[in-house]
Amino acid sequence: MVRHVRLKHGSRLLLTPNRSLSWRGNVRVWLALSSLSLGIAVAAAWAGAWVVLPFAGLELAALGYAIYYTAQQCQLQEVLDISTETLHLEKGRRYKQMEWDLPRQHTRVTLIEPPPPSVTRPRLVLIYRDLEISLASFLNSDDTRHLLATLRRLGIRIHVERPTSAFWF
Repeated sequence: MVRHVRLKHGSRLLLTPNRSLSWRGNVRVWLALSSLSLGIAVAAAWAGAWVVLPFAGLELAALGYAIYYTAQQCQLQEVLDISTETLHLEKGRRYKQMEWDLPRQHTRVTLIEPPPPSVTRPRLVLIYRDLEISLASFLNSDDTRHLLATLRRLGIRIHVERPTSAFWF
């Protein structure tokens, strides 16, 4: 998701992954699936197939971990402040974990497009001297296009890199 906020000194872009459910919603889904799976496993154990119970427990533990991991990854956030002089990027999960101050005039925003036909989305990279910083790697294709349009509207030039050749087997 891309949100644009205008500030006195420039603009701020808030970049977050799409979150379909809150943490409480994820827990409710897990509890619903757990009750269904455990109900079936208990019925099977009562019918004599007791071996189903440990596998149902392992399945629910794996599903719980997958839901937890996905919910954690959806907490990623990037904040890009754009002023006339600098690009200030902050990355983190729930709080700022990394930040960069880059001079706007000497920083290049590069769009790296995958070779056609491709199902992968284009990547955005901030490049300053030898430093390459991935920008909004969690966005889907539509949100990436929206981010590109917003950056262009704010006067940021986008350098596009297209592959020169691709080998298909």
